Amino acid sequence: MYPLGDEGTTRTRMAEHTRSFWIAAQGRGEIRVETLPAASAGDVEVRTLYSGISRGTEALVFQGRVPVSEYGRMRAPFQAGSFPWPIKYGYASVGQVQRGPGDLVDRSVLVLYPHQTRYIVPAESVYVLPDAVPPGRAVLAANLETAINGLWDARPQIGDRVAVIGAGTVGCLVAWLAGRIPGCDVELVDIHPNRAAIAQAIGVRFALPETASGNADVVIHASGSAAGLELALRVAGFEATIVELSWYGDQTVPLALGEGFHSRRLTLKSSQVGSVAASQRARWDLRRRMQLALASLTDSALDALITGESDFEALPQVMAEIAAGPGVTLCHRIRY
Repeated sequence: MYPLGDEGTTRTRMAEHTRSFWIAAQGRGEIRVETLPAASAGDVEVRTLYSGISRGTEALVFQGRVPVSEYGRMRAPFQAGSFPWPIKYGYASVGQVQRGPGDLVDRSVLVLYPHQTRYIVPAESVYVLPDAVPPGRAVLAANLETAINGLWDARPQIGDRVAVIGAGTVGCLVAWLAGRIPGCDVELVDIHPNRAAIAQAIGVRFALPETASGNADVVIHASGSAAGLELALRVAGFEATIVELSWYGDQTVPLALGEGFHSRRLTLKSSQVGSVAASQRARWDLRRRMQLALASLTDSALDALITGESDFEALPQVMAEIAAGPGVTLCHRIRY
């Protein structure tokens, strides 16, 4: 039986089907047909409008590069299957509630769910979008949550010189947030010259690695490359903190710590979105942090970070292309 609204009425629900994206083997994805499970009281059925590809993490998962030691920690909230494959993975789904508690029906919501046309989840797992946030932009919420947590870990102060190395989706969102701190001088650094237009759109300065400014008070590294991390150490000022937001999967990253690392008393600090930053943890939980991310997505300038869109049926090919060589892709949006 399935609840309809809050009137307490029910009806027998025939078996219904949905289509989902699975990583079937290393570097190979496929669309599968699944039967929707029976819903319980308090569940909602969501029809997907958009999902976003979290390029860095999903490319590593697609390529089978999640270390065995991280299989448990890297599970997505509604993941199906087990690492390395077959696996249904993703966490940036935006849709419309079709059935469930009456106050949620027809509302646009974000759910940390894999790429799938329809799904059933507990009502408490959905995040209602603020009225001023369009569903197409809300696919950035999970990446923005990562950026928020990274800045909490970095703890920039009013007037700081902030360097962000790597103008991917997370790096751009970190730079955008830091640029809203009064007096902060934010420089976004990337190897792709065309990222200058993105930097301008979000209101921060841009530099290529060879022209990056030095003596930064705070450095956030998000390029996912050893060269980017080396640059982050180089531009950091005396006793500055470098926050590492990149995740390398099973890749070993060489790092030169025999130059000025010790004499300049630098701090290299990891940041990971799975736990709320220590500075906020006493008062913030994951739900409050995600609600902050969604409420922050009212700025239309962030639409510049969505650099492509494809139909759901093309997702196996799109994921393979992004994983093989992301090029200039930032957030790639999937349309349902």
